[in-house]
Amino acid sequence: MSVSLCSGRATPAARNILRQLDLAGYHIFFDGALVTDPDTRENLYIKAIDRRLIKPALDCARDNGVIMDLFSAATCYMEQDSWVADIRRQYFKVEPVITSFARLPENEEFIKGTLVVRSPQEKAGAEKFRRRFDRELLLSKTKTPAYPDVDFINVLTPGVSKRTAMEALMQHLGLEPDQVMAIGDGLNDIPIITAAGLGIAMGNAPSEVKAAAQFVTGDVEHDGAAEAIRKFILA
Repeated sequence: MSVSLCSGRATPAARNILRQLDLAGYHIFFDGALVTDPDTRENLYIKAIDRRLIKPALDCARDNGVIMDLFSAATCYMEQDSWVADIRRQYFKVEPVITSFARLPENEEFIKGTLVVRSPQEKAGAEKFRRRFDRELLLSKTKTPAYPDVDFINVLTPGVSKRTAMEALMQHLGLEPDQVMAIGDGLNDIPIITAAGLGIAMGNAPSEVKAAAQFVTGDVEHDGAAEAIRKFILA
């Protein structure tokens, strides 16, 4: 049996969880833009942002008063130390590299950017960014209960989804859909819940996610994932 995490988070932000669960092998990060083995840093599947869009995107964010960070497979880059850098350190346990974006490594692939905004002015700036790049980049907004007033706007290349990443991993492992169980609680989990042979929604998931699933387990506060694993895998 193989167990893989499938997360919207960056690779460094999931390392502690992988260690706690003692999970090796390939896992999915950045909402499906990367399938990698964090221990060996071997990338199985990657959909990076077009390098030609990096500088215009960073310039647009800066011109509109929005802080944007940039992720490669293993590193978070930020141009200044700020409250956003503190969130990366304190909540996501990621230590960003503070550097001028004019000196970004030429040979590195950048997988995701994030606009992190909380004030009305910053949110207006993010909307201007969205209008500028709506056809060239994939933008999605997420939130976390730890920072309810902050919007995290993910910036990815078009075509990224957890489903395509999961299908790449399934092909590598030689698995058919009926051999896969997927558990999720977010709207961005619907593609894997519907693609897996057994799709399970957490009890705390939105109604749309529950409607897409074949089974609804307990919520996160009541070990819903463990309940599903015991019921369908270990029984």
